[in-house]
Amino acid sequence: MTERSAPRPALLPACDPAEHAAAAPVARRSETAIARAAAMLRAAGDPARLRLLELLAGGERCVTELVADTGDAMPTVSQRLARLKGEGLLVARRAGKHVHYALADAHVASLMLAVLDHADHAPPPARAAARPSPTRSPR
Repeated sequence: MTERSAPRPALLPACDPAEHAAAAPVARRSETAIARAAAMLRAAGDPARLRLLELLAGGERCVTELVADTGDAMPTVSQRLARLKGEGLLVARRAGKHVHYALADAHVASLMLAVLDHADHAPPPARAAARPSPTRSPR
């Protein structure tokens, strides 16, 4: 049997709700929707995959065009596209030997362009002082 630990002291002083402006109500999403959105953002969070999403915001493209635009190898681009498609951010269609990719819908286009626009206009975040990496003990 474990004992309960003593309550932790509050790190911040308690505030009275009357001290804050009323926030607009926000519909809370299901845990499933939150997890799904997090997976989509992780997939889009890689700079090379984000570049592909940016290119596809201009419309459907063949894999060969994307390879030429990025300068990356065909297998590398194909793997990145597969990851994005697997998370529901892209759709694909085959036309003979060619596979064409497009953003899954207008939501994806709006999100990607909004994030990129924000990155263009927001000041870079202040970086915390680098911490020394922990040293490993010899085995």
